[in-house]
Amino acid sequence: MSENDHRALTAAQQRGVAELLRISPVADELGKRFAAAGHELHLVGGSVRDALLGRLGDDLDFCTDALPEQTLDLLKNWAEAIWETGREFGTIGATKHGFRVEITTYRAEAYDGLSRNPVVRYGTSLADDLVRRDFTINAMAVSLPGHEFTDLFDGLGDLARKVIRTPGAPQDSFGDDPLRMLRAARFAAQLEFSVAPEVRQAMTDMAADLDRITAERIRDEFNKLLCGADPITGLRLLVDSGLAERFLPELPDLRMSIDEHAQHKDVYEHTLTVVSNAVALEENGPDLVLRLAALLHDIGKPETKAIEGDGRVSFHHHEVVGARMTRARLKAMKYPKDVINAVNQLVFLHLRFYGYGRGEWTDSAVRRYVTDAGDLLPQLHKLVRSDCTTRNKRKAAALSSTYDMLEERIARIAAAEDLARVRPDLDGNAIMELLGLPPGPLVGKAWRFLKELRLERGPLEHDDAVAALRDWAREQGLAS
Repeated sequence: MSENDHRALTAAQQRGVAELLRISPVADELGKRFAAAGHELHLVGGSVRDALLGRLGDDLDFCTDALPEQTLDLLKNWAEAIWETGREFGTIGATKHGFRVEITTYRAEAYDGLSRNPVVRYGTSLADDLVRRDFTINAMAVSLPGHEFTDLFDGLGDLARKVIRTPGAPQDSFGDDPLRMLRAARFAAQLEFSVAPEVRQAMTDMAADLDRITAERIRDEFNKLLCGADPITGLRLLVDSGLAERFLPELPDLRMSIDEHAQHKDVYEHTLTVVSNAVALEENGPDLVLRLAALLHDIGKPETKAIEGDGRVSFHHHEVVGARMTRARLKAMKYPKDVINAVNQLVFLHLRFYGYGRGEWTDSAVRRYVTDAGDLLPQLHKLVRSDCTTRNKRKAAALSSTYDMLEERIARIAAAEDLARVRPDLDGNAIMELLGLPPGPLVGKAWRFLKELRLERGPLEHDDAVAALRDWAREQGLAS
């Protein structure tokens, strides 16, 4: 190990001691209860890793030789709340003094090679538990209350080297649980670590095994990757290993061949740049919807690619096709409807700005842009700005200036018209009273007419709105 590694280890150990001292009033108290009952208790896994990185939160993971029912007895009269939702996996959860603790019986999981979830069997020692963990940086433990450090696989060294390695052969680890391949990419993105060559090779060789894993588990890991500090590293690893092909084939499909006579920008590299740009524009931490939209905004391009008569490449209506593909993919990955709808709408709208020119849009077009975006307008602003990846500084500056103009115009109109809540100048009750209509489809049709009028002309005086409604009713044969 190099001198720099030794210095890094010392710094990591100092951070770890500081974090252990911070949590020791709860952790040591818990450890003493287990020790008095003749059981071992260790802070373990991600909690130890994060303590050494100086970023341990209030969620603490422990392992023990006590069986779940024994753990439950030891937590009674100590914890402020207890839950048993993970009991079938040997885990009992509790809260104490603002900390959320999960205590799991030593495990030596077994898999039949076909099931999507582990078959749990209990281990008999700390070593049993640590050897079955996914990566060496997650296979360290600290005893409580004694604070003895156990590191059987040089996780501390890998932490200093910033490398992701498995405790044993990666083929064995990934054969046990193929989701670990995706977790390797996730940790690379979250921690900004590299993946050991033998781990990367195993990911490539065994990518098809990911098909054994449920869409929900894949989605949850992918979300963590995408919301990591360095999602680009994680995404590249997914594509290069072939893992992305198993659950998000639209991403590697962006690597279209580029004809030297009909040049267009590399859509795959452009997409990664857009994701990176979007991350840089975030203001309050990772925005999953924005990052998904940035990742998927151009997935309609391969399907719409065409060579025009002048030899240039076009992707007409790729935003429409891309929105359809986005909805289908996110649905297959079991995303909730609100996320699907939001990302779909951002993909659908991301090109509309390019019709703005140098301000040729009417006020009506600006109103429709704002209304169609709705609550997504701030994210749409970020997505459109992120999508400008041209290396031509003059063109980039012009596009940025034009979007500045559009945002200023939106603000000016919004201040005068309350664009955030565009509604017809007459509500449903007024429509029914003026036209003598009962509740039903005709009222909705009249309401939509007035909404379109409001978007087209802006706010109307009451008498003007009434006159317009009566004119429309006569055209529909509803009034004389």
